[in-house]
Amino acid sequence: MPNIAGEQGEFSPRQNAVLEQALRLLVDGGEKALTTSGVARAANCSKESLYKWFGDRDGLLSAMIAYQASKVRTFERNGERLTATSLHDHLAIFARDLLEVLAGDVSLALNRLAIGQSNRDGSKLGKLLLERGRRQIDRRAMALIDAGRRAGLLRFADADEAYHTLYGLVVSDLHVRMLLGDAGPKDTGRQAEKAVTAFLRLYGTEKVSTDAVAAV
Repeated sequence: MPNIAGEQGEFSPRQNAVLEQALRLLVDGGEKALTTSGVARAANCSKESLYKWFGDRDGLLSAMIAYQASKVRTFERNGERLTATSLHDHLAIFARDLLEVLAGDVSLALNRLAIGQSNRDGSKLGKLLLERGRRQIDRRAMALIDAGRRAGLLRFADADEAYHTLYGLVVSDLHVRMLLGDAGPKDTGRQAEKAVTAFLRLYGTEKVSTDAVAAV
């Protein structure tokens, strides 16, 4: 079984539960519902605990975004030796999680809110989404493909270009369409497999087995 990173390890189980309630408030009631009093009431905790754990409202938003981004799993470099099969599995987990998170009500609500705020407050929420969300996901995924290269399973000259190729194969224009109200992918597992297959055909070395790149 792959060693997975990104499973809400930054926060305690209790903090995770509070952040889930805060995200649900945002989805159900919009930005106005996201108050410390509202979160404390929904999560059955004190406002003092919220301030201790997350600081001010911006700190809470930052934690919410980081928690949401942590749902996109990659892998943890703890001595695991990547093989063609485990690389494929890690990439497929990343792709499927990414699709499911982007298509979820929470991420759509956060992105729509950030777009609505783009002309005020210096796009503070947009910057948080980039710094605590997208870039954290990017960093972990790029570590995975770099590990694949060091294991002789992937070949590329530019890691950033290879990663963005993977991201484009997985997401395509789906996120934009979903933000505009289109339905999300019907089968995230199948779409993830197709994207990983295409990526490995582009960047996989001869060490990548036929089974790992077989079409779905």
